Amino acid sequence: MYGDCEAISSMGGNMVVSSETLFTSTFQNPNFTYLPLEPLPPMIPKEENGSLLRGKEEMKSGSESELLETTKQPLKKKRYHRHTAHQIQELEAVFKECPHPDDKQRMKLSQELGLKPRQVKFWFQNRRTQMKAQQDRSENVILRAENESLKSEFYRLQAELSKLVCPNCGGPPVPGGVSFDELRIENARLGEELERVCAIASRYIGRPIQTMGALMPPSLELDMNIYPRQFLEPMPPTLSETPSYPDNNNLILMEEEKTIAMELAMSATDELAKMCRTNEPLWVRNNETGKEVLNLDEHSRMFHWPLNLKQRSSEFRTEASRDSSVVIMNSITLVDAFVDANKWMELFPSIVARAKCVQVISQGVSGTNGCLQLMYAELHVLSPLVPTREAYFLRYCQQQNVEDETYWAIVDFPLDGFHNSLQTSFPLYKRRPSGCLIQDMPNGYSRVTWVEHAEIEEKPIHQIFSHFVHSGMAFGANRWLAVLERQCERIASLMATNIPDIGVIPSPEARKNLMRLSQRMIRTFCVNISSCSGQVWTAVPDSSDDTVRITTRKVSEAGQPNGLILCAVSTTWLPYPHHHVFDLLRDERRRAQLEVLSNGNALHEVAHIANGSHPGNCISLLRINVASNSSQHVDLMLQESCTDKSGSLVVYSTVDVDSVQLAMSGEDPSCIPLLPLGFFITPMELMNDGGCKDEANGHNITTGSLLTVGLQVLASTIPSAKINLSSIAAINNHLCTTVQQISSALSSNCIGYCNDGGNGKEK
Repeated sequence: MYGDCEAISSMGGNMVVSSETLFTSTFQNPNFTYLPLEPLPPMIPKEENGSLLRGKEEMKSGSESELLETTKQPLKKKRYHRHTAHQIQELEAVFKECPHPDDKQRMKLSQELGLKPRQVKFWFQNRRTQMKAQQDRSENVILRAENESLKSEFYRLQAELSKLVCPNCGGPPVPGGVSFDELRIENARLGEELERVCAIASRYIGRPIQTMGALMPPSLELDMNIYPRQFLEPMPPTLSETPSYPDNNNLILMEEEKTIAMELAMSATDELAKMCRTNEPLWVRNNETGKEVLNLDEHSRMFHWPLNLKQRSSEFRTEASRDSSVVIMNSITLVDAFVDANKWMELFPSIVARAKCVQVISQGVSGTNGCLQLMYAELHVLSPLVPTREAYFLRYCQQQNVEDETYWAIVDFPLDGFHNSLQTSFPLYKRRPSGCLIQDMPNGYSRVTWVEHAEIEEKPIHQIFSHFVHSGMAFGANRWLAVLERQCERIASLMATNIPDIGVIPSPEARKNLMRLSQRMIRTFCVNISSCSGQVWTAVPDSSDDTVRITTRKVSEAGQPNGLILCAVSTTWLPYPHHHVFDLLRDERRRAQLEVLSNGNALHEVAHIANGSHPGNCISLLRINVASNSSQHVDLMLQESCTDKSGSLVVYSTVDVDSVQLAMSGEDPSCIPLLPLGFFITPMELMNDGGCKDEANGHNITTGSLLTVGLQVLASTIPSAKINLSSIAAINNHLCTTVQQISSALSSNCIGYCNDGGNGKEK
């Protein structure tokens, strides 16, 4: 598959990959996309009494001299020194008694253990740094939990105050006859006290804490007063640095409600099983599209929901779909992923934006069989043009035996029927009994039958996504199951130990770290380009189809570059199959056709990890080549491409060599800053009812795709900075140029598409 590639056999074991290896190991592979991005801010280690920084500089100078010697003598291999278990044990024993040994103690240790005094000195410095980092993380977790608790209490009290009404005038009451002057004085005192507490907490957490003024919905800091057009629909508040979940703290089921919930769980499980196993007349196949359609009249006759839910009206649209597939994962692992909100988010990063277990109503047996949970979730499409769907629902998990067959049932059913204090979302989304049946198969596989059934409030959607959403392709069972099938292959690749990788991957642990780093990159990209978490997007009127949206985001946490991030997203209709677009964007041999993405630099793959059976499902580490006489800093690019029948993703981010070495050495890669960019390609079928037909090269096109381009740039390292119009115009022009070059490249490479009947063969 990679004729020019050779695995570097000398990189075995747990060896740390050197900068020299990353710079010299190259081979060709058609997997690339590249977008110029400002260099990420360097990772500066903390200084401990001045000694740690000096030690780092000595190590750096020593590494540079060793690199020069290695360059002069290419045949001489660099020797690596590791401490033995006995040496580490003795050093740990001394560290417990004296974390700061003096020169005499270090000299004595070096003689006893056979180490150089400088090695002993560096070991103690690193151990003190590690100990301090562990203490900081522990304090951070405690303070973060206390902060979230205080925020929740504040929002709850604020909501209670907003409900109070004066019986005489209908306005806000003045409790106890207190004058407004006294209230203002008390308010000012409390404000000063709050700022003082936040200042103290900020020193422990390491980042600023928002005060009461910052808790109010801020405006989007874009100097765009000359732009009159905004979203037609009201949008949620702006995303804060640490987005909180909706305020429904009183949404806790009492004991009498738990009994009702368990009865509903049994009914919902029975309904799900029948919907998965019953064909006509419940499910009727459409001869034109080949898809199954739910017969609503037959469904109402078969299932009498115990609660008196509101009847369907013209304001609600019913979405129902069913699909079945075989995935490479056993049922126990699948069930464990569904009952854990964090694992569920990681399993469906392109569908589930956020998820949370609000209350565990029943633990069940071993935490799975009979488990009943109250869940909150945000479901999204990777575009700000499609509103996020929010819902509270109950999730029940049960193992059943039917007709000598054992399977697991995971069913979600609505909560609003018997809990009146539920805060509604926008648009209103009711999740009717939905879920999947999981049946074990030989060799660790499982057969999954999925049913999605919901009622959604009928609201206008941007015309470019109207067919995608209304046809059920956006949130239907087909998309859930396609993503699940691909993600199961990815998890199997992560856990496998017998898959040969290509390039400078020294150990299985380094391989896992790179895959985890890439998974975080994918998730960050998906969340940042959608309308989840209350992100406010502003329309740019210069776009021809009104599809360009921009937003800003303040970042002060680890994992992303700190400062003000400018994000722009554009969606374009292309009259080409989505796999044609996917192959173009990941193929480095076509880089010359996309100058705006290559920036004149060549890319060479130095590491490759296969993520599934499709050759496009892979993770690549690419070296950005610059001229040999150039003074530019050499960076690497982490890229992941994945595709299935529901769509394709190509996401990438530049990383420095030191960060890659950190990940490959087995360290935690969560602190590596990533600012991902990429593409989301959605397959589409053209409708025949006017306005959606297109022609290319004189032939009618029956299939096409939607290309969503997401760009993120670090506009300023100061979070409080503001964006000017020149920055907005620059990123908008870059988006337009990118789309134009991609369209031109597809037009020149897909001339024979129509003549081949849509099989994707090129001439």
